[in-house]
Amino acid sequence: MNRRNFIQLSGASLGALIISDYVKAAGKKTALMIMPDAVQFLSGNKVYTMQSSDKQTWTFRDAVVKLKPLKDSVFIFIHCPSVPLKEVKLSWKIPAQKTTVVMGDAWERTYGDVSWQSINTTKKLPWYCVEYNEENTVCFGVKTGSSAFCYWQVTDNNLALNFDVRNGGNGVQLGTRMLSAAEIITTKNEGKENVFATVRRFCGSLCAAPRLPKQPVYGINDWYFAYGNNSADLILQHTALLAPLATSTGNKPFSVIDDGWSAGADYTKPNEKFPNMPKLVEDIKKLGMRPGLWTRPLLAKPGVNKKLIAPRFQNDNKDDGGTLDPTIDENIQYIKTLFSLYKQWGFEMIKHDYTTFDIFSKWGFQMTDGMTEEGWQFNDSSRTNAEIILDLYKAIRDAAGDTYIIGCNTVGHLSAGVFELNRIGDDTSGKEWERTRKMGVNTMGFRMVQHKNFYAVDGDCVGLTTSIPWSKNKQWMQLLAQSSAPLFISAQPDAVGVEQKQFIKQCFDDASQQQTIGEPLDWLTNPFPSKWKLDNKIADFDWS
Repeated sequence: MNRRNFIQLSGASLGALIISDYVKAAGKKTALMIMPDAVQFLSGNKVYTMQSSDKQTWTFRDAVVKLKPLKDSVFIFIHCPSVPLKEVKLSWKIPAQKTTVVMGDAWERTYGDVSWQSINTTKKLPWYCVEYNEENTVCFGVKTGSSAFCYWQVTDNNLALNFDVRNGGNGVQLGTRMLSAAEIITTKNEGKENVFATVRRFCGSLCAAPRLPKQPVYGINDWYFAYGNNSADLILQHTALLAPLATSTGNKPFSVIDDGWSAGADYTKPNEKFPNMPKLVEDIKKLGMRPGLWTRPLLAKPGVNKKLIAPRFQNDNKDDGGTLDPTIDENIQYIKTLFSLYKQWGFEMIKHDYTTFDIFSKWGFQMTDGMTEEGWQFNDSSRTNAEIILDLYKAIRDAAGDTYIIGCNTVGHLSAGVFELNRIGDDTSGKEWERTRKMGVNTMGFRMVQHKNFYAVDGDCVGLTTSIPWSKNKQWMQLLAQSSAPLFISAQPDAVGVEQKQFIKQCFDDASQQQTIGEPLDWLTNPFPSKWKLDNKIADFDWS
């Protein structure tokens, strides 16, 4: 790479870290980061500072961190044969910050907590870091499917990229292998491109091959009015109530059966309220919808051999049986049989839940100090948490075949390219509007940049019940239906009158068709964007 042919960009403070090469033959511009000013790693409770003569190969004793720049990205390789490794940190010196705001992503779902914010020296920005300063938009991130949990941190004079390579809560034992940890991508705005367009283009470069539904996905889900108190009869009543409102003959809606169908923690067997799953599947199809099913694959059945339980749970005495260790092949084979079984029953969509919580015992908003607690590791301690989770996802994908998969409580950056849909925010509600506003509106505003770049982003359901004002749910339904994102409705029968049916019919029709991607217009200043461009028209919402 001939640095004399590169032009350093000016403008935003982080822009000083980008070098751009103008490739005349291809007619496009590529960009990559300059090499870091410092590299450190964490083993046990001690931080080690590495040395380098060229800023590309960094060493400390037999530990090596190698940065390999290509045309438009930088690969990070890690070798640490002698000691368990927890984290590697790259640091860049940057000019003093001017008036600027930054945004990152989330580890799994959002919790009403993603927005453009001023510099916070302690805040972790998972996966990517975007800076905006009224003149320029500068983006740094790692490609999806990385072998480490990666996060950025920005201070007044420093940018850091951290690679969490733990196994469980301990350091990973890499042995002699060289870990390909991540691939760094960067870009900035071009011409008159606005911030949303820049970040969308950037997200498109982070995932080389998103796996997307063949057609827009929409339909119903029973959770937000049944909350687990469901049955085969209730599912058919719910389906029969809303199926006539879907008029598309070429793209039928889904009827997703949520939690409440299984025999406790045994997700191979339905309970007495669901006596015949293949028949229920056929009955849903006869009513005009496509059958979907919810499951929790890592939850161990009571009485399972303790050798199959993740070590962290061996002494927890959990009533639900604990969490299966996904590094044990027998567990992976069991999980694959679940998805093969659901496919055999005839389900065309499977929603799997809780895998991040079951692995780490933390929700995303609890991961500020770390992904999980210290002091435990998986049966196989030679792989990083990211590698273990990605292998789990790939096993689910393999078993499901061409059945659509929705990940819920899944790691977004590891789900991209593997699952067709991803639940991008925490649960909305059929009981309190404020929860839908917080969890649903926020996540749609700040993760629409990922829509169709990583997967189809699922902002969760419209909890259409008598507990939520129709004036609010109507707006939430409109946003989902006209944004091109999936639309799911949980409809309490008592809350569905003539007006609601007419509007659901319109929204089903909108959601069944290919649309332009909805754009939040006030997302730079409003964590719950209320002004949107939908179908190339401006829509104003009142979420208060």
